[in-house]
Amino acid sequence: MSDRYCYFRLRAQARDARDLLEALREQTVPAWEREGGLCWGIWQGLFGVGSNELLAVAAAAGDGPGVDFRPALPPDAHVVDALELESTARPESIARLPAEGLYVFRFFDVRRSDCDEIVSLSREAWETFEDTDRYASRPQGLFRPVEDGGETGRMLLVTWYDGFASWEASRSPAPEARDNFRRRHQLTGGTIAYATRLL
Repeated sequence: MSDRYCYFRLRAQARDARDLLEALREQTVPAWEREGGLCWGIWQGLFGVGSNELLAVAAAAGDGPGVDFRPALPPDAHVVDALELESTARPESIARLPAEGLYVFRFFDVRRSDCDEIVSLSREAWETFEDTDRYASRPQGLFRPVEDGGETGRMLLVTWYDGFASWEASRSPAPEARDNFRRRHQLTGGTIAYATRLL
């Protein structure tokens, strides 16, 4: 059974996210852990995310108890966006992400019937996308929407880079990866990406 994840984009009432981060770390994350989940990561935006917003991803093992992550969110935080997701080829465990650096969140509008092919194309592309001395990059998670009976949904790809120079260089990957990414693009609708750093 796939591990379960929940993505949140949260907005504080204040002009910055300092108090929101403190509340997440001191109240929300311990509450998730008491329920059998954990915090996969909390990120601050670099581009595309407000200065008073944070991204947070909670996780629970697929063979564990079901966890409702929303009740533990800070009561004064506005949920701008939320997605219930399942892991696919990555991550291989729900352990918290260890590496600092640049994380890009990329969302894909997809037909649910295409999710398996998108995962397969991505997995194959990563074999050459990561195997390079031109840049440092590693896809950390590729998530599909939890089944709800609908025909469409959003997938989420979270990729780590050691900095923006690597992100820019990775726009021209090996031909094998580029071909797979092109085919993946044909299976997706609109996309949106946020540049963030792990806190």
